Amino acid sequence: MTRNAYSDAGVDIDLEATAIKALIKNLTFKRSGKHTMLGSVGHFAGLIDFGSSALALTTDGVGTKMLVADRMKDWSTVGIDCIAMNVNDLYVMHMEPIAFVDYIATDKLSVEKMAQIGMGLNEGARLANIDIVGGETASLKGLVNGLDLAGTCVGVQEKDRIVTGEKIRPGDVIIGVPSTGIHSNGLSLARMIVEKHADYDEKLSNGKTLGNELLTPTRIYHESLHIADTCIVHGMCHITGGGLLNFLRLCRFGFRFDNPITPPEIFQWIQETGSISENEMYRTFNMGMGYSYVVPPESVHSVIKMVKGAQVVGEVMEKHGVWLGENQIT
Repeated sequence: MTRNAYSDAGVDIDLEATAIKALIKNLTFKRSGKHTMLGSVGHFAGLIDFGSSALALTTDGVGTKMLVADRMKDWSTVGIDCIAMNVNDLYVMHMEPIAFVDYIATDKLSVEKMAQIGMGLNEGARLANIDIVGGETASLKGLVNGLDLAGTCVGVQEKDRIVTGEKIRPGDVIIGVPSTGIHSNGLSLARMIVEKHADYDEKLSNGKTLGNELLTPTRIYHESLHIADTCIVHGMCHITGGGLLNFLRLCRFGFRFDNPITPPEIFQWIQETGSISENEMYRTFNMGMGYSYVVPPESVHSVIKMVKGAQVVGEVMEKHGVWLGENQIT
């Protein structure tokens, strides 16, 4: 399979980046009066000025992981993914998630499916300690084929405690935190490989089926609030679609990964079965690292001691870009 395997599966990361730039280019209006936007569009969450504090908004969805849930007839955990993908984008700026609204678009309502989705949303809310304050369900037959689950989350933080990445400097250390698996990104490529070469009921050597591996819910990194409160943290990153390239959101410097977390078996299976290059794997999936802290050397010991499974994975460089060992991720 070529370097463009993800594009062949229907997701062109480069085209997506270009399209997003075209969209943002036309977002020129700025509100006047109180409670205006802080910073610029492009980080993991958008900030709003609220006096001594700031509100943050983020929005995300489960994506084509919903198709795996449909194949497995198990929708009980996708609600966790929906909340996780939102709150993790807030955690990286040290914003505390407080409220969430969901949006469900479907061609046909199913009571069983809605009940199971509600179970997952409730569990995600418990794990993140947030209130689900509302939502919207739309029946869009002819426009939607299946069910799409997304949501929007509000976070809050005192302005002087927000982490933006502006303090990151060359020589800072990157600490990686394990993911629970594929999370909710890269599923278009993963599904294509499973459906072409295997079946969702096929078992890996760890005893879990491919379907169960792909449905394992996204980890909610709630502990990051305590870490950023008690340790010096210059930046944090949520490893979503785009893989290691997500680090480029943080600052103008570069990131070298010389000691990456060993990818779980599901990623090894995807890479070997689909004949996918290492470069594409690390620009598509989290590869076993779902979250990271960028800290000065003096904070390394404390963070690793406080976060289960955390390890030093690399360091910040002067030159802009992302490297896996000596190879640049492009």
